Amino acid sequence: GELEIADLRVERLGPAAEIAAAATAVQPAALQARTRQIRQCDLVVRVRDASGRPVQGARVEVRQQRHAFLFGCNIFLLDPSNREPWQIEYQQRFAALLNYATLPFYWGAYEPARGWTREMNLMAMARWCAEHGIAAKGHPLCWHEVWPSWAPKTAEDAIPLLEARVKDLIPRFAEWVRYWDVWNEANVATAPRHIGTGIGDWVRRDGPAVPVMRALKWAREVATPGVVLLYNDFDVTARNERLLRTLAASNALPDAIGIQSHMHGGPWPIERVWNVTERFAQFGRPIHFTEMTVVSGERRPGVPRKERYEPGEWPTTPEGEAAQADYVERVYRVLFSHPAVDAITWWDFSDRRAWKRAPAGWLREDMSPKPVYERLRR
Repeated sequence: GELEIADLRVERLGPAAEIAAAATAVQPAALQARTRQIRQCDLVVRVRDASGRPVQGARVEVRQQRHAFLFGCNIFLLDPSNREPWQIEYQQRFAALLNYATLPFYWGAYEPARGWTREMNLMAMARWCAEHGIAAKGHPLCWHEVWPSWAPKTAEDAIPLLEARVKDLIPRFAEWVRYWDVWNEANVATAPRHIGTGIGDWVRRDGPAVPVMRALKWAREVATPGVVLLYNDFDVTARNERLLRTLAASNALPDAIGIQSHMHGGPWPIERVWNVTERFAQFGRPIHFTEMTVVSGERRPGVPRKERYEPGEWPTTPEGEAAQADYVERVYRVLFSHPAVDAITWWDFSDRRAWKRAPAGWLREDMSPKPVYERLRR
């Protein structure tokens, strides 16, 4: 007879020496030692009275108010004007845990008709983040997907509009948005399904490096000091390394390198997480894990793999939630211990309207917290 094997993956972890080094690097003792070295320091508090004389034996209480590391998530469900109970709970739980949020600037959604934008909606979201001490990132400025139906299909006509978009949005949101994914996934923009978009035509014509360099140059021309410009990609193969080496050769690297790590098909081996980080740290730029997903359940038997699932086809389960919490704690400890990593952004905060309708959230659809949420708070 015939045997069908589904969901088979082959992981390329690297040469044996790299695998052995990674296995050592992710051991608990190594994580703790690095974390103490790069995330902690000694604090000396000297208490003096009003006359400046030292106060002996004074009792001092220190409570951390904020964190330099960026712990984030996309915040696409945020609607500050909505006072429904689920929305209020979404906001409260987000602000209680995280200090970094990704806002949706997909061109086709932000400007569905030429000249008609969702600026006010995004401004309200960005202001809410600022009011709650949450740094905001705009995502993305240039991408071949969510391409506006009205936008040009050729590079020649699209390039001036892309430049105008980059140079408009960064200053327009300068007060509230400090981080920007300037370009998203240039390495796959020439795939057949992206034919008919100006970006696909541009990358097909000039290769990925030239468009990315151009967009970063536009962004730098208008960005104020302190703005962080990223190149973001799910491609963690040698192809993406070649792109970044080309940018480096032209002194055109982004301020930070964004690595997507959607794990809908199963968690990455921890050694792979470490090795990917090490490989991209070679460029001397901070690493942001920009889109991380680990699901808390399995697809129902007989449901095939597809882009979007129907309600009930991929439910969260108690067993899946426990496994999600264990893995997320471990992978966050590993990344937090790496000196190159400055940020981790989860994707999505709640199962409600999560990408693919997968059980990816730290909250269930009713906004009740999964074990992973409480684990991360602790």
